[in-house]
Amino acid sequence: MDLPVMPPVKPMLAKSVARIPPGMQYEAKWDGFRAIIHRDGDEVVIGSRTGKPLTRYFPELVTVLREQLPGRCVVDGEIVIVHGDRLDFDRLTERIHPAKSRVDTLAERTPASFVAFDLLALGDASLLDTPLVGRREALEAAFIGVHPPLHLAPATTDLGMAEEWFERYEGAGLDGVIAKPLDLLYRPDARLMFKVKHERTADVVVAGYRLHKSGPVVGSLLLGLYDSGGALQHVGVCAAFPMKRRAELVEELAPLRMESAEGHPWGAWADESAHETARLPGGPSRWSGTKDLSWLPLRPERVCEVAYDHMEGNRFRHTAQFRRWRPDRTPESCTYGQLEEPVRYDLAEVLALPTG
Repeated sequence: MDLPVMPPVKPMLAKSVARIPPGMQYEAKWDGFRAIIHRDGDEVVIGSRTGKPLTRYFPELVTVLREQLPGRCVVDGEIVIVHGDRLDFDRLTERIHPAKSRVDTLAERTPASFVAFDLLALGDASLLDTPLVGRREALEAAFIGVHPPLHLAPATTDLGMAEEWFERYEGAGLDGVIAKPLDLLYRPDARLMFKVKHERTADVVVAGYRLHKSGPVVGSLLLGLYDSGGALQHVGVCAAFPMKRRAELVEELAPLRMESAEGHPWGAWADESAHETARLPGGPSRWSGTKDLSWLPLRPERVCEVAYDHMEGNRFRHTAQFRRWRPDRTPESCTYGQLEEPVRYDLAEVLALPTG
């Protein structure tokens, strides 16, 4: 491979802001795996956000990229899996598997798509020092005639349209809006773009915690919601606490500590088969590797309010943010019924949007 921008390349990143800023180019924030594609003839390298190769996990995409991308190019975008009328991040994570046979099976069962939104190089020319407007024009020209599962991300400079996208398209699995300055040069691993994500709040049961890697202080609180059958399901964690607060939480939660998980709603967490019928902490994951997933059980009697962006199935998609304790709420009142459901929207219509 001999390209003007060689792998590995870490993608340019975005920092969170509260509102969509004016005067920029706007795109949907896709909920998938960020990827930089290098193609030089038959050679294709799919690089992850950290620069590590993802190529072996998406053989069906390699074929598509050889068929449809320009012969020599470097493209920034997102690998996604479309399930029904929305994106499915859980199915996407299943694709990272050490066994080739499993990868091949999933490539047929849940094929991936690639949504392109930036162009870093074309032919012998690096576009890293080309302003965004020029890179976008080159990307649109290079993607004339592409077809699924390769997509050109819709983009607009109309703030009103961006605000409409933010409100409407979450139901298709999109994660917010990205705003990019029109004169922005491409700078790998630099947070020069802006992202606006959805945030909601929920009252959840605190049913345990994990210790922090630095010592005997709280690392993360384990959160639960009751389902329609009255079972407490593990829905995620909140973890961003100052160190002083982590130590205070140990003392604060001490009266709720249980000697063991026996009798706890998540007492079967160490039994791998139990995870097939319930959401429990410490579930087996290819991401966790040798990580210690043990936790300290608490009597599920205390409620807190957390902020979250959106749900992935029956769990928080990302780490929730602690807001406050809710002594006025009973644990039994913390059910899935309180969660706001985004309006469903057909992903195919999002991908078919014109630019402008």
